[in-house]
Amino acid sequence: MSLPSTFKDDPLLNRVLRSSAHLFTSNTLSLGLSVVMSALSFRLLGASGSGLIALVMSYTSTVNSLFSFRMSELVVRYGGEFLEKGEKEKASALIKSAALAEAVVSVLAFLVVLISSMWASQTFTKSPDSKLMFIVFALGLLANFNTETSTGILQVTGKIRHQGTINLIQSIISLGIVITAFFLPNPLWIVLLAYLASKVIPGLGLYFMGRRQLQNELGVQWQNAPMMNIAESRSLIRFAISSNISATIIKIFRESESLWIGLFLSTEAVGYYKAAYSLVGFLSVPADPLIAATYPEINRLIVQRAWTSLRSFLRKITALAFAINAAAALGFIFLGQFALVIFTGRQEFVAAYPAMIALFIGLAFNYTLFWNRPLLLSLGLTDYPIWTTLLVGLAKLALAFWLVPQYGILAAGALLSFYYIASVGIMAWRGVKEIQ
Repeated sequence: MSLPSTFKDDPLLNRVLRSSAHLFTSNTLSLGLSVVMSALSFRLLGASGSGLIALVMSYTSTVNSLFSFRMSELVVRYGGEFLEKGEKEKASALIKSAALAEAVVSVLAFLVVLISSMWASQTFTKSPDSKLMFIVFALGLLANFNTETSTGILQVTGKIRHQGTINLIQSIISLGIVITAFFLPNPLWIVLLAYLASKVIPGLGLYFMGRRQLQNELGVQWQNAPMMNIAESRSLIRFAISSNISATIIKIFRESESLWIGLFLSTEAVGYYKAAYSLVGFLSVPADPLIAATYPEINRLIVQRAWTSLRSFLRKITALAFAINAAAALGFIFLGQFALVIFTGRQEFVAAYPAMIALFIGLAFNYTLFWNRPLLLSLGLTDYPIWTTLLVGLAKLALAFWLVPQYGILAAGALLSFYYIASVGIMAWRGVKEIQ
């Protein structure tokens, strides 16, 4: 039987593809607008200004990750299980507790950025004048007080496609703000406000959409459900803490490269790296909808103990992801330099091409085995991702102090790929071994 026929005859895979199709379409349109927005930003600000914006965003996001409990994973893991068993009162209590906890840590993260803004501006941007930029962008943390919980709600209720609609709306508005920067003074600040809008709109949009889906799924009485008590929620708290530690490790070692480059090199180097990473980030367009639609299905199959179906499902989605990334590789190799010039409008950004190829290798591997961590979480192996990402991340960080100052953003890109390949490979191997 051919591969297309296998996909066509698989109802589970078809359900995942249908769930992700709308999100994929909306995300593709959003990405197109985001590409235009980034391209205009590079033309307005150049490498140095774009690097400054990237540092402000990366620092705020990293601080948020230090406190975030990845409530979307908690809601999918336990809320999905409660709904699968028809235990709506437990699902309501879980979601109320998750929403309250997320709101508290969002406020706490904002206060930390507020207090540390001067130190961050001196350490990473090397410009004390950028202190206010950190504070202004941190307002997005307050607007995202319920984003993780709401995303989890949309996932378990099968309405994740609404996230794509919200993303599309924010992309249109953010692009409009950047366009006005060509006609107004202080384009740096206007671009920063555009990126702030790209955080505020999804945060509030997901909140209202999540509440609507809760009423449809659980009824208006869900708000009257009691909070989960300590005795009932020990395993949930442990899961949330493990997710927080894991997310923090991932953020420090995988998603805060701009901060390390700013520390070791300069804002200009951050700008070059940002251009390379932005183009490689196109790989997330087909992957993110699959990830959002796949996690609940993996969790459901494990709750049902349908091991044969789970193994078959993982093989098929891996084959699909590999085919997409293999096709993308040809474009990056042969058209990468041209894409960098077109994207930024500046010939100087061709210097980022080697780093872009180095980044592509690791991200393609990650997006091929994107199910590695959700599988382990659904299996109850919450500690395994923590130790894996921590040990590989420490090795990467130790090498960064030696290699990045000497070899610049190429070393940064290569080390990030090493991190992806080693950590994702080990976690995928462990998950597959468990379900054998």
